[in-house]
Amino acid sequence: MKHYETLFVLKPTLTEEEVAQNVESIQNVITANGGEIGAVDKIGTRDLAYEVQKHKRGNYTIVYYKAPGSAIKEIERNLRINENVIRFITVKYENKKEQKQWEKFVSEVK
Repeated sequence: MKHYETLFVLKPTLTEEEVAQNVESIQNVITANGGEIGAVDKIGTRDLAYEVQKHKRGNYTIVYYKAPGSAIKEIERNLRINENVIRFITVKYENKKEQKQWEKFVSEVK
């Protein structure tokens, strides 16, 4: 299994409960596709660099996980169809040095 990090930005108009539900649903998609959650970093509401879908702020969350490569398509498909997600990016940690950095991030978040 490969090491990944997915950062996604939710609409700032969501309540804390709605944010928690969205984060949990994305975690469920990861685990349903054979992934293992390493850590979840809920950064909170921040200003966006530029306006996206008429929003100037967004609620940031980073999920660190291990998953097979085939799971990424399904995870990103779910992020794309979720109307509360305004932006997302998935980063793959490939070599040993990057994977060591991934382990460091996970240990810092926990």
